[in-house]
Amino acid sequence: MKKSTVTEIRERFDNEVERFSNIETGQVATIDATLSLELLTSAAKAINPNATSLLDLGCGAGNYSLKMLSKLTNLNCTLIDLSQNMLDKAQQRVAEVTSGNIKAIQGDIRDVQLPKNHFDIILAGAVLHHLREDSDWEFVFKKLFDCLKPGGCLMISDLIFQENSSVNELVWKMYGSYLKQQGGEKYQQKVFDYIEKEDTPRSMNYQLDLMKKIGFSTTEILHKNSCFGAFGGIK
Repeated sequence: MKKSTVTEIRERFDNEVERFSNIETGQVATIDATLSLELLTSAAKAINPNATSLLDLGCGAGNYSLKMLSKLTNLNCTLIDLSQNMLDKAQQRVAEVTSGNIKAIQGDIRDVQLPKNHFDIILAGAVLHHLREDSDWEFVFKKLFDCLKPGGCLMISDLIFQENSSVNELVWKMYGSYLKQQGGEKYQQKVFDYIEKEDTPRSMNYQLDLMKKIGFSTTEILHKNSCFGAFGGIK
């Protein structure tokens, strides 16, 4: 199947703003969404308790920034998303809870210009699985590494594959059962079709190894359940 283009992904998210605006429930299709959100932001605070700058990559409607600001107040926030509608919603919500500077950037992370050695915390929630080729993954991880301050952290929550095909098949069967419980067979098929069309996830091990290759000093695994994980690296 031909994968979605950047334009197609942007257009879809332009129409999904309200569905991505509930910080209390997260996304039903994402197992342990609220737990991962709590773990990532708590870990980011533990790593950088005196942080002043946050980059929210693929910010959506702003849930990750809001959760981070509930732990570290008045951060300067840079919000990046393909969808201008999502950015507008995120900027509105974030402005209500921080007196820090807010910068909203509409665009693809591969194209956006970012300052080096600038951010204390980068949060990437359910966004990196849109990267396609290995060269894209390495380019983006290096770009994020470069824009972190020394001691800064990149924290990721995302859809993941397993490296062993048999284990991957097992895990995705388990995920299918979860989706059926949430909305029946039609809902399960809808989610699987969407993933097949739009996403190209990599394994957690792949991403942790890539972090180490690029130069992150340490990596941390915070949570894994089925085909979802929360993890990160410290520069």
